[in-house]
Amino acid sequence: MSIWLDGALRDVDSAKVSVFDHGLTVGDGVFETLKAERGRAFALTRHLDRLTRSARGLGLPDPDHDEVRRACAAVLEANPVEHGRLRVTYTGGVSPLGSDRGDGGPTLIVALAGSPRRPDTTAVVTVPWVRNERSAVAGLKSTSYAENVVALAAAHRAGASEALLANTVGRLCEGTGSNVFAVLDGQLHTPPLTSGCLAGITRALVVEWAGAKETDLPFEALEQAEEVFLTSSLRDVQAVVRIDGRELGTGPGPVTAEAMRIFDAKAGADLDP
Repeated sequence: MSIWLDGALRDVDSAKVSVFDHGLTVGDGVFETLKAERGRAFALTRHLDRLTRSARGLGLPDPDHDEVRRACAAVLEANPVEHGRLRVTYTGGVSPLGSDRGDGGPTLIVALAGSPRRPDTTAVVTVPWVRNERSAVAGLKSTSYAENVVALAAAHRAGASEALLANTVGRLCEGTGSNVFAVLDGQLHTPPLTSGCLAGITRALVVEWAGAKETDLPFEALEQAEEVFLTSSLRDVQAVVRIDGRELGTGPGPVTAEAMRIFDAKAGADLDP
């Protein structure tokens, strides 16, 4: 396994970051997860643009898009996989112990791991924790991911693959690593970015391609929804067939199935939409 670290490919045993890296000590970093298929990354330009928005949100220097593209290409070439998870991590770099940043510059890491294609359906649970839509890092893809780890572990204990969260005012927000869509009275909806959810790449494409409406929804809308599905870079569009103890069917409903069809067709026709 070869990993890109600060300007060069390195084997996994020599790809090491300092124990004083701010991404490790205080979670001061941002990242992107891309779907990789047959040596190509999907929607790379959109991911680079979001990486920059997240970096600016933390006050990090803008990442060099050309360097990140070179790093992704080198890692994909060095580690052939049929279907994989390509991870770009960009941190505050070596810094003092504490919240202040050092002046050594950011750390850039690109790594790849094989990943099976997701099943068409999944189960989710709701959890009592909330997203803070007024947080300084709301909507940023930050490496400060501990609350997602806790919520996802709760989902796994309940036999589900994802946990869905409300925000502080009780509105539907997102999953730990996914966006959520709901069909209500035959219409497709997803929470707006003002809910505190991440501006998901797949979310944006589904809104654009399938005509979903961005709607401020109560968390309880999950109880009335005829269909629910998740989107993320590795899930693409994935139907939810169980929420907590509520069954929504045995397979994708008609609106979800159409969104899956549209996404597969358009994504297959353009790897960098």
